[in-house]
Amino acid sequence: MIPPTDSAQHRRANWIRALEQIHDPQSRLGWILDQARSIAPLPVHLRTEPHLFPGCRVRLWWIPSFHNGQCEFHTDSDSVTLKALTHLIAQICGKSTPSEIAELDFSFLETLGVLRQLAESRQATLRRIIEATHEFTSLHRAKNL
Repeated sequence: MIPPTDSAQHRRANWIRALEQIHDPQSRLGWILDQARSIAPLPVHLRTEPHLFPGCRVRLWWIPSFHNGQCEFHTDSDSVTLKALTHLIAQICGKSTPSEIAELDFSFLETLGVLRQLAESRQATLRRIIEATHEFTSLHRAKNL
């Protein structure tokens, strides 16, 4: 796993650095999937209907929260690919302020070819998760200005 650090930008940079070490996009995705194998599943009490992300063909739980000025995201899925990639987003964004997250750009997933390894429906889901993350943080950013 990429170790947690103080800022979302730094965590993002660590992921990019690690992925750039792997030259084949398919291998990059494989490495991300390997990282996800150690992620504990969401507790059963959180794997509920209200936490399901809408519009997915598989079950994907996405739980945003806001405490003490910081955003936190918990996620899980029946799909190991979605579990891995949404966890990557949650890990980068977690324990960050809405302003920090607003500045994040996840285009590196496209640039490094990770998204191209996915079916179109999975690409769309991941883009919607990123959008939902930014919408959630925008809501809390507006409240704290």
